[in-house]
Amino acid sequence: MGEQQYLANLGITALNEMQQTVSSTYNAANDLLLLSPTGSGKTLAFSLIIQKRLHDDDNGKIQSLIIAPTRELALQIEQVLRKMPNHPKVTCLYGGNDLRTEKNKLKEAPQILVGTPGRIIYHLERHNIDLSHLNTLVLDEFDKSLELGFHEQMEQIVAETGAPFQMLTSATELEEIPPFLTLKNLETINYLHEKGYAPDLTFRTVTAAPQNKLKALLKLICKLGSEQKTLIFCNHREAVDHISELLADRDIIHDVFHGGLEQADRELALLKFRNGSTHILLTTDLAARGLDIPEVDAIIHYQLPYKQDAFVHRNGRTARMQAKGTVYLMLKTEDDFPYLTDAMQEEILEDEYPLPTNSKMTTLMITAGKRDKVSKGDIVGYLIKIAGIAKDEVGMIEVKEKNAFVAVTRSSVTTILQKGNNGKIKGTKVRILRS
Repeated sequence: MGEQQYLANLGITALNEMQQTVSSTYNAANDLLLLSPTGSGKTLAFSLIIQKRLHDDDNGKIQSLIIAPTRELALQIEQVLRKMPNHPKVTCLYGGNDLRTEKNKLKEAPQILVGTPGRIIYHLERHNIDLSHLNTLVLDEFDKSLELGFHEQMEQIVAETGAPFQMLTSATELEEIPPFLTLKNLETINYLHEKGYAPDLTFRTVTAAPQNKLKALLKLICKLGSEQKTLIFCNHREAVDHISELLADRDIIHDVFHGGLEQADRELALLKFRNGSTHILLTTDLAARGLDIPEVDAIIHYQLPYKQDAFVHRNGRTARMQAKGTVYLMLKTEDDFPYLTDAMQEEILEDEYPLPTNSKMTTLMITAGKRDKVSKGDIVGYLIKIAGIAKDEVGMIEVKEKNAFVAVTRSSVTTILQKGNNGKIKGTKVRILRS
């Protein structure tokens, strides 16, 4: 009953095959390694095991710890865990978050703790968290954590835990498991090459001389048009910013996502991409995996990565959950990447295309959130009643701690700002701002 309620809370009707296999294979006496492509539902798979291992007797103690390589992934895991029936206390710790706020949250120990390696160690060293009652340790996107240089941090955390059950997940094959992980009776579930889990991708190349590469990118963006959700990958944030300037000069709506941005700006960029306010996201490999970005239609490698693993992970952002996607490789005539072994069809670009039209939706911020007991339903009701807009003019809503973000049709913005500002939602006076 608990599993079915959990799925209902997540808006899912049934587990996929991989998730069913994980759930049925789980045995407390055996540690688990799950290999499955990006977007296949690994977070829910290990969350089902965590749900089984939570004990009411240990309320007020940390029972499960999930380590994630990035802040964005940690936050997404937190959201999935919060949908569990019985609402166990979940706390998320990550770099860029306010340390004092985190310390206050930890005064009453959560049942489930999610975090990035560096921030977990920070609180361990200051005795803000006690892992002596831990019964479950999950190392999510384990290979990515190693790739980002978290080997020593993870070794230190594992040494502090001694959890009787450990689970590792990865979207690529692991060359080896580091010796600091003592895994007992390890069972491996491998869906990396299963039919229906490997992405259904079409590959195209766009070849241009170095001096014409930016022009070719602009043509490709215009050819794809305004309805294709597109991720454009670069190797360096400087390239992301340079392309962003090019698009901004032509009034092409887009967002950027890389490690040089403040955490709030990164979260907002992803939010607007999810809710359809922007259809183009320029990014580094920071967005290559572990992020909740559904329904990406196209990947453009403006700069190809140096390693095949990174190439695979970038491509995993599209064709998720058995959908289809197209991957465009922008190559200079002299480029030679050893991992590109298959012949690919060249994408033919005309001399000119019309610029993409603006997306139908845009994002507004409302200055009230969870702390004000405001729900998505409250926001929809307020906009319909006060601003007088139709229900179908309101899109995705995300309610944060102190504020909320709502996608609305661009045609309704002026009315909402004129009529909706300084009204009250749940007794809280709100302002509505463009994001």
